[in-house]
Amino acid sequence: MASTDIRGVTRAATSRIWGPLAAVWLLWGSTYLGIAVMGRTLPPLVGNGLRFGTACLVVALIVLIRWGPRALLITRAELRSTAIMGVALLGVGIGTVSLAERYVPSGVVALLVAVMPLWIILFRVRAGERPAGLTLVGVAVGLAGLVFMLLPGGTEPVAGDDRDVVIWSVAILVSSFSWAFFSWRSAGYSLPGNPMVTTTYEMAFAAAALVVVGTVTGERVQLELIDPSSFGAMAWLVTASVVGYTAYTWLIRNAPMSLVATYAYVNPVVAVFLGWLIISEPITRDVVLGLTVVVGGVVLVVTGERRT
Repeated sequence: MASTDIRGVTRAATSRIWGPLAAVWLLWGSTYLGIAVMGRTLPPLVGNGLRFGTACLVVALIVLIRWGPRALLITRAELRSTAIMGVALLGVGIGTVSLAERYVPSGVVALLVAVMPLWIILFRVRAGERPAGLTLVGVAVGLAGLVFMLLPGGTEPVAGDDRDVVIWSVAILVSSFSWAFFSWRSAGYSLPGNPMVTTTYEMAFAAAALVVVGTVTGERVQLELIDPSSFGAMAWLVTASVVGYTAYTWLIRNAPMSLVATYAYVNPVVAVFLGWLIISEPITRDVVLGLTVVVGGVVLVVTGERRT
């Protein structure tokens, strides 16, 4: 029997949730590495704007081929809602991460982004819901695991000084709140019924916002200086954006937000593994311990949500 959460979202069957959730876990976890590599020779805001612009065209083409041009026709209310979601989630969220990674170690960035489930729990409590005890314990355990896993790298600046680390760490916390808030509110927005159409418009608005802000703030693309690895990273990021974000837009309208938010725990695990595999970043004893605890926290959250 289908259950409805406090946002009015009717939960899909568990068997339908796991595929999209795994896509968000794995693909988005790879984007930390992709953003870092792309950012070596491409400016952060304009680079990610081009990424989302390309991904938008790919998704739009898929929609046109599968459902025809009429599928891309949306109402004014849907246009307004996709603009809000695209700018708040992808524009502010990913834009802030790409800027912060110039100064803040990627592990610390991942840890700060991972507070998103705590914001979701706060919204649920404020709305009058009482999350399952296991859900609350899972959130706490997951954060503890991230501390074990990510703090050994410290907060030594990648560039700049300690002041830059503080400023951009606060910016990431604000952007994670924005992402969580608008994801939570999405159930009340008038969004297209087809998640791929939603993705098309949200990425279009995010791309426009990032390119405009990047250009106004002085970012420029110098083609002669771009390393081939940056293009390769962008190609992967486009793939991760198309599949991962489409899965996410479906999940936030069909699955409990506490379960969806577990991506914030799993993504750093994936990021650490790929860093070790591709660019030979060391995996310490504390990282192994953190990975174990994180997985335990996710299991508790998943178990708690399945019982509600």
